[in-house]
Amino acid sequence: ASLSLIVLLVIVALRIINVKLISIQKLLRYLIFITLWLSLFLGYWFEVKYFYLGGAYGYYLAKWFNAAIGNVGTLILLFVSAFAFVIVVFKDALPAIKRFFHRFKTKPVILPLDEHSEQDSIEDNQIEDNDTANDDESEIELINNQKEEPKVEQVDDSSDIELEDEKVSTVLAKEIPPDKEGDVSLIIERIAEETNEPYQLSQELVEKYGEFDIRLDAPKYQFPSIDLLDEHNEDNIQVTEEELLANKNKIIDTLKNYGIQINQIKATIGPTVTLYEIVPAPGVKISKIKNLEDDIALSLAALGIRIIAPIPGKGTIGIEVPNQNPNTVSMKSVIGSSRFQESKFELPVALGKTIQNEVFVFDLAKAPHLLVAGATGQGKSVGLNAIITSLLYKKHPSELKIVMIDPKKIELSDYAKIENHFLAKLPDEEEPIITDVQKVKNTLKSLTIEMDKRYDLLKEVGGIRTIKEYNEKLKKRELNPSKYPFMPYIVVVVDEFADLIITAGREIEEPIARIAQLARAVGIHLIIATQRPSTNIITGSIKANFPTRIAFRVTSMIDSRTIIDTPGANQLIGRGDMLISMGSDMVRVQCAFVDAKEVSRIVEHISKQQAPANHFYLPQVSDEPSLSTSMDAQENGKMDDLFPDVARLIVSSQIGSTSLIQRKFSIGYARAGRIMDQLEEAKIVGPQEGSKARQVLIQDLNYLEQILKNLGF
Repeated sequence: ASLSLIVLLVIVALRIINVKLISIQKLLRYLIFITLWLSLFLGYWFEVKYFYLGGAYGYYLAKWFNAAIGNVGTLILLFVSAFAFVIVVFKDALPAIKRFFHRFKTKPVILPLDEHSEQDSIEDNQIEDNDTANDDESEIELINNQKEEPKVEQVDDSSDIELEDEKVSTVLAKEIPPDKEGDVSLIIERIAEETNEPYQLSQELVEKYGEFDIRLDAPKYQFPSIDLLDEHNEDNIQVTEEELLANKNKIIDTLKNYGIQINQIKATIGPTVTLYEIVPAPGVKISKIKNLEDDIALSLAALGIRIIAPIPGKGTIGIEVPNQNPNTVSMKSVIGSSRFQESKFELPVALGKTIQNEVFVFDLAKAPHLLVAGATGQGKSVGLNAIITSLLYKKHPSELKIVMIDPKKIELSDYAKIENHFLAKLPDEEEPIITDVQKVKNTLKSLTIEMDKRYDLLKEVGGIRTIKEYNEKLKKRELNPSKYPFMPYIVVVVDEFADLIITAGREIEEPIARIAQLARAVGIHLIIATQRPSTNIITGSIKANFPTRIAFRVTSMIDSRTIIDTPGANQLIGRGDMLISMGSDMVRVQCAFVDAKEVSRIVEHISKQQAPANHFYLPQVSDEPSLSTSMDAQENGKMDDLFPDVARLIVSSQIGSTSLIQRKFSIGYARAGRIMDQLEEAKIVGPQEGSKARQVLIQDLNYLEQILKNLGF
């Protein structure tokens, strides 16, 4: 029995060299039982005094059991415990035993139809128009409306019949001879009613084993507790009635000064903003009230006044006024709400609370991609943490994988501890958080490969269009897991998107645009954050594929229009105050606050839980050769002496023109053209597009200097 220790040491040694055969915890439980049981078994059967085959432990334990429950009781105990162990360890053991005993059951005998019963059934369906039949006809065949003529076949009762999707039916045929000369014989074929209900193999498997559960990959994983989060609104500051009345009177007085009468006003108190809904008198133009936005803000002595004229779905005009003492919305109150806990969304995200003080939850899978923008210090990073925290609280590690791209190297670094649980990366990457620009390019290319692979699987299965339908078929055991693996959702979080565009340009934008266009059906979703919402960063192709956008406070109306196609983000009050645009709907939400300590506690809890046995890796891609190796020494020696100066000019001016090189450096067209071709080979400018200037692929001079250094300049 002690030989089991050798097995344990061998498995541990293999685990050290990254060869995973079985879980260590599971193996340890099995070996403990086998060691104890085998020692007792050998001690019971072999009682040799000079050589204890079961060891001293097994010998004395067997003697104790014999004295306590007798020899027969000890034998029964050994067999019962062994039987229970086999049932627990091998899932197919119990069904196999049932099938073994099922063979000895007597099978029912089906008697064939006798001649009398067959004759009776035929007589009940006789046709009375035999007298009117044409004498020239030889016979009339009455057959049910079928595309193919059914055949009469004899089926051996002893043979096994495999039931498939087609219905199984029995054909009975009988010929009635003519009563007299000249009559026409009648052949009747009747298809018997279907007696066996069709069933699929998948239904039988579900009945026997239950639905396929991907969470069994890490069955002991425990979701984070809500106690890991803090309650940040201990003060619970409420808006006083005096403040509401004062704001109401100021709004009414301001509008009266411009000749605008109000019939009714209603206040809705939110965590940071109070919404005043006013019903103007008949004949008052909405545009007249809209133009008084700055005057109302001046009279209320408050920043962030926003007028909604009119409120969608209501016959009122809304005036949003910040509270004097705003409350902080804690992530604990949002995660613990029934709206989030009972949500049936695939990827539920709890952002915060609306003006109506209701928890705002949306489905990232239906978004399907998210663009987050805002000035520095307005809550963008907290918003990303709130989104990630919501997903970690709701999804199992086997159901969700996250790809994190952080050029700043500090915003998402806390999540590195959950690498084995939630993070996805390339096989040869050491760091789970991607920070290098070249690695970002490879990761995005790998995601496009993963997207294409998933579409190929959907095409191969057939009849399904989304990852949800695919996984549902897999759970119902309609697909073979060894051939069709489970598809976890992949959420790609990109922070500081502007920095990536500046340094890499189209090499980053093109794969992101392709993923945004195609990947929603296969469960790959993008979350892009930037603090520079300019048109050269958030291009038309990006905006077109990101219908869901979050705007924190920005400095100008132009930036607000760039993000959400309308003013309003420039009138927010900051500190997590945001507008979320979902198509035609625009909602103002106070983002839930989650600080670094809470994130650390959540990550620490998850890192201690059981991780899936197989780590999720993105498809491998071949690294593009660096510029120093793409041009050999001979080609590098032929490069023009003006190459670095021309490259700096092109990047600084962002104009890829050959005539510009001629004018600035006083050289001929042929030499300027050769330099431009060298710039294209170095991937500093794009290919020629007719008579137009070439596109400049590099936008940052620092990145250009790195390229020139690699080229030996």
